[in-house]
Amino acid sequence: MSDPGPNELFTTLESVGRERGLDAIGVARAEVLTRARRALEQRKAAGLHDGMQFTYKNPQRSTDPFAAVAGARSVIVAARRYVLPEPARPSVPAARVARYAWVDHYAPLRDGLWAMAHVLRSHGYRAVAFADDNTVVDREVAHRAGIGWFGKNANILLPGHGSWFVLGCVITDADLAVSAAPVDDGCGGCTRCIDGCPTGAIVAPGVIDARRCLAWLVQKPGVFPVEFRTALGDRLYGCDDCQEVCPVNRRAPIVAAVHGADHTGVGHDITAWVPVVELLGLDDAEILRRHGRWYLHDRDPRWVRRNALVVLGNIGSGDDPDVVDTVRRYLGHADGVLRAHAVWAARQLGRADLLPDTDPDPLVAAELAAV
Repeated sequence: MSDPGPNELFTTLESVGRERGLDAIGVARAEVLTRARRALEQRKAAGLHDGMQFTYKNPQRSTDPFAAVAGARSVIVAARRYVLPEPARPSVPAARVARYAWVDHYAPLRDGLWAMAHVLRSHGYRAVAFADDNTVVDREVAHRAGIGWFGKNANILLPGHGSWFVLGCVITDADLAVSAAPVDDGCGGCTRCIDGCPTGAIVAPGVIDARRCLAWLVQKPGVFPVEFRTALGDRLYGCDDCQEVCPVNRRAPIVAAVHGADHTGVGHDITAWVPVVELLGLDDAEILRRHGRWYLHDRDPRWVRRNALVVLGNIGSGDDPDVVDTVRRYLGHADGVLRAHAVWAARQLGRADLLPDTDPDPLVAAELAAV
């Protein structure tokens, strides 16, 4: 069989990727992502990463495709849409989950990426797929490949479809033609994402201060910052506000079903809402079974419990016996971090009568002393 030319090969790759549920596919030249590297280094030096690892961990590595695949010539980037119909909110106090985490969209994304990588390997090329890790700044590749522009919320927006996509890349030594020139900015003078951020985390167009970003703070270990607890509202995991208010996203078509399931075995169960009292009654093993695909620092369920206690303080009722029993139980929890957040929740619910006078843990003592 003769070796296909670059255009024919890309046509085959695109067909294979789309068969597996990828919605947009492009190609960028393999080269050091100098703009992204400079931005990562500057923002890290300014403390805007707030200890976040991911591509901040090693900007030199995450902006160098040659570090992942020696002799790389091209980077294929693919986007998979994740806007699904929203299920009804439960009648019990329930916490919200960001749309990208309703189901596992990364498994079918990886399936599509690796399907393309295997085509390349079958023709003798080196090819490795990457998604949701710190190997490559996929948003910068997506911009270079011309499949979208950078929005003011730092997400990539695809023309006519917005930012409801997960992204991944295939780095290869195949010399493929660059798919398109970068897309022109489609935001114009719109600042709705900046204005709509509940904590003011978008400090400049395309610049996020992770110290204020709820999507990061729910993943970060430690005490949830007091100044942002009320702003957390009913969010358990992630935050979609800057995307929800985006005019391009509001016009984006909804996916009728979870496509790609036939190729990956991904089910159709959607976790958009989590009953808070029920969650706080589960043991660690069950929390990990239900929500272990989320990023939990050190695979520790305490951070989900912490978030749930803040949510309970925001949306619960101090007259609800189940809510009160849950808070009372966590006020006696062995984990001082969880006791501290239970103190805050009790006060929010108007149930200061549940609080002890003292606590040996400094974190809890500080919460008890707080006004």
